[in-house]
Amino acid sequence: MGRLRRRYNQKGRQQLEIAINKTEQEKIQLDLPVQSQQTSYDDSNALVLPSEKRKTKKIAAKKETKVVISKKLRKKLLKIVEKKKRKIKRSDLIAALASVQASSSEIDILKHSNKKKAKTKQKPDRGGSTDGAPGDVRSGSDPKGQQKLKEEEEEENEEVEEEEDEKEEEENESESEHSVCNSDEEDGEEEESDAEKTPLETSKGLGVADGNKKRKNNPDPEKNVEDSGDSKDIKRQKVSEDGSIDSEAKTEQGVQQNGVSAKTSAAMKPRKVVFIPVDRKPEMQESRLKLPILSEEQQVMEAIHENPVVLVVGDTGSGKTTQVPQFLYEAGYAHNGGIIGITEPRRVAAISMSNRVASEMNLSSEVVSYQIRYEGNTTPKTKLKFMTDGVLFKEIQQDFLLSKYSVIILDEAHERTVYTDILIGLLSRVVPVRQKRKNPLRLIVMSATLRLNDFIENHRLFKVTPPVIKIDSRQFPVTIHFNKHTPVDNYLVDVYRKACKIHLELPEGGILIFVTSQQEVRTLCHYLKHRFPYNSGKTEKPLKPKFLQRKKQKNSKDEKLPDISLNNYSIYPEKKEVGLVEDNEGDVDLSDGFAEVDDDDVMADISTEPDLGSVAVEPLYVLPMYSLLPGHKQARVFQPPPKNCRLCVVSTNVAETSITIPDIKYVVDSGKVKTKYCDKVTGASIFKVTWTSKASASQRAGRAGRVGPGHCYRLYSSAVYNDDFIDYSEPEILRRPLEDIILQMRFLGIDKVLNFPYPTSPDKKQIIAAEKLLTILGALTKPKTPKTFKEMKKLPPGELTSIGKSMAKLPISPRYAKMLVLAQQHHLMPYVIAMVSGLTVQELFLPVPKTVKDASDSSQKQQNFAANARLLWSGTGHSQMLGDPMLLLKSIGACEFDGNIEVFCEKFSVRLKAMREIRKLRLQLTNTVNLAVPGLQLCIDPKMSPPTDAHAKLLRQILLAGMADHVARRIDSLPEDWPAEKKKEMKYAYETLDSNDPVWIHPESILHKKRPQYVVYQFVHETAKPYMKIVAGVEAQWFPLILPNLCQFSKPEESPAPRFDPKTGKVFCHMSGTFGPKCWPFDILELEFPKGSDLYKWFGRFFLEGEVCPALKKFVPHMKDPPCVMVKYWSRLKPETEKLVRCLLAADVDDKKSLTDEWSKNKTYLLAEYLKWLPEEQHAAVKELWPPV
Repeated sequence: MGRLRRRYNQKGRQQLEIAINKTEQEKIQLDLPVQSQQTSYDDSNALVLPSEKRKTKKIAAKKETKVVISKKLRKKLLKIVEKKKRKIKRSDLIAALASVQASSSEIDILKHSNKKKAKTKQKPDRGGSTDGAPGDVRSGSDPKGQQKLKEEEEEENEEVEEEEDEKEEEENESESEHSVCNSDEEDGEEEESDAEKTPLETSKGLGVADGNKKRKNNPDPEKNVEDSGDSKDIKRQKVSEDGSIDSEAKTEQGVQQNGVSAKTSAAMKPRKVVFIPVDRKPEMQESRLKLPILSEEQQVMEAIHENPVVLVVGDTGSGKTTQVPQFLYEAGYAHNGGIIGITEPRRVAAISMSNRVASEMNLSSEVVSYQIRYEGNTTPKTKLKFMTDGVLFKEIQQDFLLSKYSVIILDEAHERTVYTDILIGLLSRVVPVRQKRKNPLRLIVMSATLRLNDFIENHRLFKVTPPVIKIDSRQFPVTIHFNKHTPVDNYLVDVYRKACKIHLELPEGGILIFVTSQQEVRTLCHYLKHRFPYNSGKTEKPLKPKFLQRKKQKNSKDEKLPDISLNNYSIYPEKKEVGLVEDNEGDVDLSDGFAEVDDDDVMADISTEPDLGSVAVEPLYVLPMYSLLPGHKQARVFQPPPKNCRLCVVSTNVAETSITIPDIKYVVDSGKVKTKYCDKVTGASIFKVTWTSKASASQRAGRAGRVGPGHCYRLYSSAVYNDDFIDYSEPEILRRPLEDIILQMRFLGIDKVLNFPYPTSPDKKQIIAAEKLLTILGALTKPKTPKTFKEMKKLPPGELTSIGKSMAKLPISPRYAKMLVLAQQHHLMPYVIAMVSGLTVQELFLPVPKTVKDASDSSQKQQNFAANARLLWSGTGHSQMLGDPMLLLKSIGACEFDGNIEVFCEKFSVRLKAMREIRKLRLQLTNTVNLAVPGLQLCIDPKMSPPTDAHAKLLRQILLAGMADHVARRIDSLPEDWPAEKKKEMKYAYETLDSNDPVWIHPESILHKKRPQYVVYQFVHETAKPYMKIVAGVEAQWFPLILPNLCQFSKPEESPAPRFDPKTGKVFCHMSGTFGPKCWPFDILELEFPKGSDLYKWFGRFFLEGEVCPALKKFVPHMKDPPCVMVKYWSRLKPETEKLVRCLLAADVDDKKSLTDEWSKNKTYLLAEYLKWLPEEQHAAVKELWPPV
């Protein structure tokens, strides 16, 4: 619509008001003289004119525009009017109630009668204030009663209840011994503006601190009630059961003392008081009351009620893990159809905490349950659910909003596992979405030593800074003892000496020793058990003098030993194979470093200790503790030790924060920790023993102060602690590959992974390397190549493929998921599921010697039997070249066939816990595959037959597809100018794709002596040398067929010439090329003709020759030019040749299938181009035949 035409004489037609400005005239001050005093002046000049002309202003009349009110706004305004009317009626109702109120004398009589009833029957008190007697009848003039009534009536206003509902509430209030009082009025316009604001905006505009200021400025309690009416949405007052009221100022002051920022409390609606009674045992209730967090229950719950995200910081032993879920349960968070979920980074903690909370609350496992990767006891009745963080991450893929949960507690956040960091980032976006949908989700992050800056100062993670509640732990004083000198190499010797000295010289109390690995745990337990034996009805195996004699001969070269009796040295155990020092004591890791290399040195150092065998000391009850220990053996550390025995627990860092071991008074801290570091680009894993962090050292020391004053003996100097220890441990997300996490995030729809709100952002190289691996595996499409530097940031990353979506649904690594996807195509799913289960679980086999030493020993016989069985399982041919995966596959099948898993594992030196995990993972993968592939109906067959030689070949190819970037080639030729020593070191070495350092096949591998030219490996483990573990042989001619993305091909060979394959309908040629970034050459192979203009020329030639369509062969002799002209270098000079190639290129026809598809759309396709090659007398026959399918 164009502009309106200007009206004629618009300015003159306007009716304007003229406003006269008299400011200049009013400035003149004139005092006229009285008439009687005038003598010589005339009255005509009595006034003085202003010096400036007066100013006028024309004011146009404003047109009244009628405001159009929408239906939504009209409803809001009508509600405000109705609220005002109800307030007027309510004032009349209150006046009527006041007229019939009891007199003061009647109230005194009621008070006395109520006190008598209270003596006979009292209600339980949950720690509320006791200012008034329970059940006091409050009068209408009581300000606290008025304050309580005001809040209840405000709730009634918001819910718009009828008068009948008000009467019912009054009856309920009389039953709960609360009286009815007056309330204040609100302004309708303020209600309207507040109603339009979001809860987040109101929390910013109205802080809890404002209410505190009003209370300070107004000492009158009744006026305080009236002033607080404007911010009723975020302020609450609690009424205890005895009728007294705790003001909000007191609550806020307590929360602020615990670190809660009053400015950050979110706006919440008044919450009805809910209390779910719990019938606890008296002894449990007594032990709970001793926990420090019980005194902070009110502050903790107030912060949780008023804030969607809360950080709880408290040392281990404060009771936060066991008590916060109970607080939430009693507050009713689990009784509105929601579940309270608690995540733990370790399976041990999830199971033990579930059992502990269930016993404290006196509830069954149906209500308080746990769920870990392979097992769980959750039911539809579950209210409290303990789980690992990986389980919750899988649940969030199915239900992103976690609709069945009302509260999520992320415990042990200080360990900073990958899943914990990703969950914090995801839940920081889920919480506001649930808040908008009127189904709020509470997020509680609990930690022992939280790095607060990563959460408080990270505004990408939380836009509103969450409050922090600090809980003081129940900590007795702990005396820290530093060493004067720090051991460099054999720190385990110092640990052993310190433990012996504590047991011999110090009073009773448990000992907790921290070492780095499970092998060190087992070795130290073995030494201590033989030094201070505990006879539980079993006879100790006598020590053989063979090892001692060998040590004596070895040391006799250096010094002459005194003539002493060897019977006094009962602390020296028999020298056995590494990892087999004790039966049924868990698993073993040969490459953990210490026991493999330094065990002899440790024994030599311990053998120099003085003889203490004659000293009568109490026995030492030594127990190991590490994550891979079976569950029933882990539970022993929580049970009291036998009588007249001192408890000694040798543990890894599991006992730092995940679990609390009772009755520990002495802590021996080696200061070391074994951490797995992965190369950010290659993914090669390296275990390094380094100094732990200061935060972890403080946690270890705190373990000694749980039951009384304790001592912590640090086997390092204070200078090392101050200079070499970092403040906090590095988050796991910075130390490991991220391909599995990136795949899951892409499956959730998070395309820009770099912009994800991480608590600590990973390195960009890690993300690029993960996306590159996913592209090689086929999970992501190859991203477009940017033409300019500016396009590099604008181009989107590769999209998730259908194979990638299938891989993301499987609860395993992307490498193994790709293997399962390929297994379905070749009908090898049962074998691949069993093999992948064995690859996922670490350390299935216990190490056994490969040479027969002493066949007379029963244990040696068993080891020799197991070693011979493994050689038989390896087989020959392709089965033998499958290597270690074939060994895993056949051992799993043999165990299922045998049926008795315990006897089989003991007989063949297989780790029992690992075999059970494999069985559970097989069941989980089988169920997942059956859901993903309808109609498959796969089951676990205990009588599964071993794979044939043909199956083994296909399994080798599937392994190559999954381990695409883990390929190594044997180094056969070395430079001639290298010295002989260096050539000897490089003997049997391999080179990998991404590293320039040589690697070797692990000595325990089946292919250690076979040494194929090309192998794939699961990972590289660096100890004395970088060893490849879980090795299988592959062939070089498989590279271009299975991994064409990593190959660089030459041009098609002219001899032999390309050919057309009638079975596949495609053009094949012979090509050579190289594999990988190091350009490993492979022989000439017949492959599909690569895409390009030459492919269309060769396909056009075979089409003209009748190879594609045999019906056209009869026309070849009549052609004007031979079809071989199509592939000549001067073919462009022929117009019929150029037209045929362009037509094929336009429709992208380069094989028989695409040609038939094009003919189904257009039956005359290629007819005109084909007739150009024939004389006119053949055209009629060709038209009758066309299309020549």
